[in-house]
Amino acid sequence: MELTKVVVFQAGTEEYGIPIDHVISIERLEEINNIPNMPDYMKGVVKVRGELIPVLDTNKILYRTDSDLSQHSTKLIVIQSDSLSAALIVKDAKEILDISADELKSIAVGAFQATKYFSAVASLPDRLITIIDPNLLLNSLEGIAMIKEEIVSHH
Repeated sequence: MELTKVVVFQAGTEEYGIPIDHVISIERLEEINNIPNMPDYMKGVVKVRGELIPVLDTNKILYRTDSDLSQHSTKLIVIQSDSLSAALIVKDAKEILDISADELKSIAVGAFQATKYFSAVASLPDRLITIIDPNLLLNSLEGIAMIKEEIVSHH
């Protein structure tokens, strides 16, 4: 039976998962360097292993509210998509779960047209975890091309 490994994190009051093969690392929240005139979901850039990585606020993307950056539990999940590495601001990224194909339920397309980056829901005995596809997430963000250009020009 095929298992999908996901890194589980919190945003708002919900739990989300990102497939581990897209996750580069989980970092403590360090100082974020601001870049002016960027979309509101981008909080700036951080340096991870010598590379400048855009910091995206998961709460802003999913719920249109700012993440609380003062919380001790706030972490950065550094992800790699086909086109870009990015650091997602999340609450409590401290668990890696194996999810079986039986537990993954596809999402009815109509209900989630606005959030095309949700690839499935893991239906576990005592919780639901929405699985996010990093490629679809990053490509769906308005202004992501501008962010890519900005990062490339700073390298």
